[in-house]
This record gives sequence, C-alpha cells and structure tokens, in this order.
Amino acid sequence: MKTYKEDITLNKNSRGCYILDTVKGCPAGALNEGKGCYGDCYAKNIATRYGFDFEQVRERRFNNETDQIYLFGLSDKTHTNKIIKEIAASDMPFVRIGEMGDPSLAWDHTIKVCSEIAGAGKPIVIITKHWKNIPVRLLGEISKLDICINTSVSALDNHKELEHRLRQFENLKKYCHSVLRIVSCDFNREHHDGLDRAIIQEELFKIGGEDVIETVFRPSPTNHFVVKKIINTSKVRFLRKDTLASVYNKKTYFGMCSTCPDMCGIKRLTSVSIGAKL
Repeated sequence: MKTYKEDITLNKNSRGCYILDTVKGCPAGALNEGKGCYGDCYAKNIATRYGFDFEQVRERRFNNETDQIYLFGLSDKTHTNKIIKEIAASDMPFVRIGEMGDPSLAWDHTIKVCSEIAGAGKPIVIITKHWKNIPVRLLGEISKLDICINTSVSALDNHKELEHRLRQFENLKKYCHSVLRIVSCDFNREHHDGLDRAIIQEELFKIGGEDVIETVFRPSPTNHFVVKKIINTSKVRFLRKDTLASVYNKKTYFGMCSTCPDMCGIKRLTSVSIGAKL
C-alpha cells in the first residue's frame, strides 16, 4: 500500500473547505475490524479507496530546501510562503486542519505549523478527537493564535472517550475558542442501546450549549449500528447525490462550506474573549 508524502499541501475538499493537514493517517483506522471510528471512518474509507495505508501516520511539513537566496543574504522560504499566499487568496474565511488525520497525534508540529501560517491572516480551525492531550507548554502559544478547536464527540463514543474529550473541550476554553463538534444520530429509542445513546446525545448538546456544531453520521448499510437497528437511517440529498444518513436534527446543514451558518465555529469568534494567559 502507498504511504502519504511528507510535503504539506493546501487542498480544497468536495464541500469547498480548504484543508491543510499537518498529519495524514490515524492508528484508529484499525478499530472495528479495520473500518475505523464508529465502523465507518470516512477518512479511512477514502484512504482505502486510493490505496493508502491509513494506519501509517505521516507528519506533513514544509519543504523549504529549495529556498532562493537573494542579495544581502536574505532567504525566501518558497514553500511556506506559497502556502501562506494560497490561504490568504482562498475564497473561505478560514483554513482547516484535521480531515485525513488527527492533529492530536503531533501537537508540537501542528501548533508550529499554525504559527508559521498565521501570516495569512485567517483563523485556523483544528478538528480533533484528542487521542493525545495538548502539552501544557503549548497552551500559552495557542492563546496567542487565532485558533478555534473543534472537539469531535458522539454518543457512539464509549464513556471513557467521552469523559476525556469533554474534559479537553472545557479546559481549552481558557486558551482558545473551544467548540463541541457532535457527530449526531437519530437513535432508535425502541432499542435499549439506542435509548441509552439518545439520552447521552441529549446531554452532549446541553453541555456544548451555544458552542455546538452538529455533523450528521453517514454510515454504510452494513454498519453495525444500522444492522442492529440502534440508529434510524434514511436517504438524504448530499452534494448533489443521495446518501444514507442518520438525521437527528432535520435542520442540520448539508450544503457547501461557503454558505454554512457555523463556519466550523469561527463566526462566533468575535463575541468570545481569547487570549487568556497561563
């Protein structure tokens, strides 16, 4: 199988969001008989489709070995500057880290990259399941940057995972805009497991309060939760095609990122005081 390249790139995904992944791949792709989180990790599915070894984690870096040396001994970091210019010129108001890999697997590297691209003048959204905690030494640096961290949770998580991620969500409020990104489902309350998870999901929305972003779970027909009828599913229109989804909130947004009402949480940055010091 192929492994991801080390050079970092800015990519535009199918929903029109610009992605700068500091990490590609995730060991959690091996969970659930190799199907990843919840038995349907979309990143693992894409990696498999294109023949990449998703469990082989690769940190993505700027390749500035080809720096151009000019008069007066000045150096232009061509790759870094190229990415900064691309972000600044993009037609979205932010750049996102954490689509084809979890940034928490390399926090030092991720925050270093955030510092390097800050010159683009756009907020940075980091999406993570917090497989690894943010080192305390980095919290002060995070508080100086325009960062919005989306903590991804779901009632599909186990209790230990939920407790850990909710703790990170709360702790990060002192240092950046912290958002709870809930992967929601229409749980079948007639099933004992579905009822338990429905109650947990309601609590998650209460905990998140105004700092909640909702994303709908889109499973395969053979997913464990679908087969066991723990979740209800239906066909919905998503990016010009029908797809299977478990829709809890009928008003959940399914469109392009450019017209999303949440913008991964950055629309709320202006009303939040950021920059608490250690």
